[in-house]
Formats: sequence, C-alpha cells, structure tokens
Amino acid sequence: MEFELVQPSRPGAPHPVGVPTRLLYRTDEPGSVRLAFHIESGAPVEWVVERDLLIEGVFRPTGEGEVQVWPSRGDGGRPLVCLALDSPFGRAVLCAPMEPVKAWLERTVILVPPAQDPLPPPTSDDDGDEDGDGDGDGPG
Repeated sequence: MEFELVQPSRPGAPHPVGVPTRLLYRTDEPGSVRLAFHIESGAPVEWVVERDLLIEGVFRPTGEGEVQVWPSRGDGGRPLVCLALDSPFGRAVLCAPMEPVKAWLERTVILVPPAQDPLPPPTSDDDGDEDGDGDGDGPG
C-alpha cells in the first residue's frame, strides 16, 4: 500500500511524495496497528496506532495529540483516508486511497472483532482493590 505525503515535515521536501507503507496487524495485539513507512532513511519508520482510531477515521475525523485520522477527497473526488502524525521531529500528513485501507481494516475485524479485544493486563500497581477501601477484595 502507498500513502502519499501531502504535508512534508521539513521545508523544501518534494510535495507530494509517495511513501510505501506496510500495515501490520497481529492477533496477539488486537487493539493496535503498526504502520511501517519506508522512507529514504534505510530502516522503516514505525508508528503504532489504535485500530479503533483508524476504523473511526475512515468515517469521521478522530484523534487527539500525536495521531489524527479523517476521511477526505482527492483529485476528482477520490475518497481518501488521511493521517496526521506529530512528533518532536515535525508533522507529516499522509493520505491513501480509502478503499484499500478500509478493506484491510475489515479483514482485521474479521480476525478479531472489536468486542473481542481483550482488556489490557493489570499494571504492577494494581492491587485488586476495586472499591478503593484498602482491603483488596473489591466492592463491599
């Protein structure tokens, strides 16, 4: 799949530029999608984003902070999905044709429906005290 860099993160960069991109999904990390952008740096630049963020972003603008996703239209009204990535090194806005991204996301949903995403494991400071009374036995 190829995203197109439509807003370069550094001045003077060619505009727009095709960025070969690999979307990676693992059933043991069902809530996450890895995007590997193959740029001139040799090793791909990877971003990990929430799958739900990408799914919602094909329908309506979503996201805050470092990652935002929204539907858009390209030349001739061609449906696109756009992704804004902010880092300390700059901001990049990339867009890809909607249909291949949507089809890819649909395949991940077939593998693991969103309702079956497991809850994250408890953190090391989770003492099991759900009601906060200090006895560790939960409510009651």
